[in-house]
Amino acid sequence: MYEHQGGKRMNNSVSGGVYGLAFIGALVYYIQHAATFWAGVLGFLKALVWPAVLVYKLLEFLEI
Repeated sequence: MYEHQGGKRMNNSVSGGVYGLAFIGALVYYIQHAATFWAGVLGFLKALVWPAVLVYKLLEFLEI
């Protein structure tokens, strides 16, 4: 939800923070399991897109 305060637009949601913490957690997980530099790079890319894969699998499971 957005609120206006003194001409500034403020966002009161916490979804960005939750996504940020989840991204850091996924990044640490993938980097720890990387055996090579390029596996680490691939882990970084996976950490960026894992929420999209999660939503896709959830919708597939729910058959929506």
